[in-house]
Amino acid sequence: MDESIYSKNTVEFVTVGVEFCSFIERAPELNRNDFIDTSIKILPLLYLKAVLLSETENDNDQITEHFVTEEIYEYIRGNIERLLRTHDSYLEVFQSDMQYSDTPIAASISEELTDIYQDIKDFVSTYSLGNEHSSGIALAICKENFISYWGQKLVNVLRALHNLRFSADTEENFDETEDENYMQNNSIFEQRQMLWKEENGLDEWDKWNNE
Repeated sequence: MDESIYSKNTVEFVTVGVEFCSFIERAPELNRNDFIDTSIKILPLLYLKAVLLSETENDNDQITEHFVTEEIYEYIRGNIERLLRTHDSYLEVFQSDMQYSDTPIAASISEELTDIYQDIKDFVSTYSLGNEHSSGIALAICKENFISYWGQKLVNVLRALHNLRFSADTEENFDETEDENYMQNNSIFEQRQMLWKEENGLDEWDKWNNE
């Protein structure tokens, strides 16, 4: 038996991961201030629990099932983008591409959060199936990806969210005029989102979301 997948640190990471995914999925139900406030509280906890995970190895580079499809990814990302509107973009100064650029690179809060969500959702979904072998592989992959990929994304996006939460200008910028302009400029995207939901009847989404 692989005791690492049942260790205290792993169980706590799964618990926080499930809560993080549930929070991200509820984005359309939240207002922007609540979303930002909760994000800056749960992201540091997710980072801490990931750091405490045991070092595991994925022999033969095995893979597990992916639960977050491209359609689901875009649905999640679009919900967050529409919630943050013009505040979704921020300038990132800590990226590997920066060595080739003299100026900060534009990044997206919604994309960064959805990238993190995708990795966490795939892991907790595999873990919930109760297959010890698959759970061990998924745990190793998630830890490896944390170190090389989404851990850095997490701290990057946390800086941007911190700035939004405590910026004196943010509250003034969340106004009705901004909302109206954003909706006009993004009507095509929203129509495509609604069309996808109608075509799928949300049956696939609800089934996947409640697993």
